[in-house]
Amino acid sequence: MRSADPETDGTPSADMFEWFCDAVSNHVMPVSLSASHPSGFHASMADLELGSVRLSALTFSPVVSRRTAAHVRKGDPEQFQLALVTRGAFRITQRGHESVAAGDLVLTDTSRPSEGASVEEQSTVGILQVPRSILPLRHDKMEGLLGQRIRGDRGTGAILGGFLSTLLAKGPSCQPSELAGMGPIALDLATACLAQQLGTPDAAPAEARAQEMFQRVTRFIENNLGDPDLTPQAVADRCNISLRSLYSLFTGHPVGVAAYIRQGRLERARADLGRPESSSHPIQTIAARWGFSSGTVFSRSFRGAYGMTPSEYRAATPCGEVAPGIERAG
Repeated sequence: MRSADPETDGTPSADMFEWFCDAVSNHVMPVSLSASHPSGFHASMADLELGSVRLSALTFSPVVSRRTAAHVRKGDPEQFQLALVTRGAFRITQRGHESVAAGDLVLTDTSRPSEGASVEEQSTVGILQVPRSILPLRHDKMEGLLGQRIRGDRGTGAILGGFLSTLLAKGPSCQPSELAGMGPIALDLATACLAQQLGTPDAAPAEARAQEMFQRVTRFIENNLGDPDLTPQAVADRCNISLRSLYSLFTGHPVGVAAYIRQGRLERARADLGRPESSSHPIQTIAARWGFSSGTVFSRSFRGAYGMTPSEYRAATPCGEVAPGIERAG
């Protein structure tokens, strides 16, 4: 991962806007930037190398961006870029389409002119950079999506946005090899999302559709771990797939669907046991909160996973600190 924060790297405040202009042109694409108050400009940038794709995070003061035909001739990474606005609002215009995104995604093509602008005091945008050569969708069909807002609060847009947001937050703690493994997942989810926007979800390769469904299933599980009736069959029913298909989704993953549910419950319960505000809550109450049928079942599962009983773990983690030899989940 490459990151830069000129405020902490010794860049003089008067030079911060110039630093940001260079960083964007060198690591995203050549553009012209303007700011109404360049002397008080604040910005930071980070890149996650994900193998064949890259995820960049930019935080910045109000700015206007223009990419002209001259910029395209000067330097074209030949990418489709999906911008996820995680803070503030950002206006993007391309191919006659204009969108104002706030918590949403917008697709652009680096081979065409575009404009962007933010007016918020501070905006944060994650940019998934996908080489045109590896996106397995017809490029001529993508024209209608350029500059169009893809809602980030529902459907495949929410699944892709959630995955990218998690990568931006947790990626800095990952090893390079782990990040490289995230690239194909990001590409598959982006492909499934764009195919859905085109109205042709079947145009996405089987791998992309499977990855999108896997993310949908795991998101459902994580949002319903407290339901004691959450079983593989219940997950399959709620996600409108067969039980056999559900099991197939987890093929090649470290654990199966039942173990994924159990691990999720144990991790949530363990986190509660370590919180000072939960110190007065009976262990059985915490167990029931996360879907365990009884305190006995919870204690046996907890010992099997962590090598100590819930009571021993709680005693060893005063004030929410993790006991020596115990790694915090997640």
